Amino acid sequence: MTTSLQPLLPTYDHRPGTGPTLVFLHYWGGSARTWDLVVDRLADRDALAIDFRGWSRSSSLPGPYTLRQLAEDTLAVMADAGVTDYVLVGHSMGGKVTQLIAATRPTGLRGIILVGSGPAKPAAEITAEYREGLSHAYDSAESVISARDNILTATELPEAIKSQVATDSRSGTDEARREWPLRGIAEDITEHARRISVPALVIAGENDHVEPVDVLRDNLVPYLSGADFMVIPNTGHLIPLEAPAELVDAIAAFAPVA
Repeated sequence: MTTSLQPLLPTYDHRPGTGPTLVFLHYWGGSARTWDLVVDRLADRDALAIDFRGWSRSSSLPGPYTLRQLAEDTLAVMADAGVTDYVLVGHSMGGKVTQLIAATRPTGLRGIILVGSGPAKPAAEITAEYREGLSHAYDSAESVISARDNILTATELPEAIKSQVATDSRSGTDEARREWPLRGIAEDITEHARRISVPALVIAGENDHVEPVDVLRDNLVPYLSGADFMVIPNTGHLIPLEAPAELVDAIAAFAPVA
């Protein structure tokens, strides 16, 4: 596996293998290693996972930390890694970034997989009061634990993964931690989603309280041309950590080896 540490470029891990490359984009509060349980189960696949600007190993990079900046960064990382034939796999915030990238119809993009994704049309529940409260979810170790155990997950995670989630959630800069809840989550990108022309798979967690099944069905799927939709049973929002085996099966079926 190779790891990029180039100045001003987000840090990423690239493991060579068979294509198309699976490009993994993490949730608000996650990191490239959020995908480790998935990538490890796809041992023969070419895989690239990014630490978004402002998070984890990319926390020293300056802002802005907008969805559009994260989309531009992702394209720059893929160019740096020499990725030209790929499928984007975006989780939550990373799913919304994925939609923005796919809307530009970049060369080499075969399809997108949106995992518990931020919907194209913000849900009615995303009020100013909700966003302000959410912006404080990662303010302290105690608030992170509460969010992890009561909101983000519907299953009991192993202790090592619990610790990882807690560490990653606090790894972002203050600006990066506030950008998504105060602005990105409320952006309406339906016109972008309508421009996506590649196949799409939307994956929901049955017990996801962050991006519920009904929200993804009503506020995302209708804006994607012919998207497939599936629900993974007995899982919450952290699908890559709660149900990695089921997620791998879905990815492998949607994006088989070329």
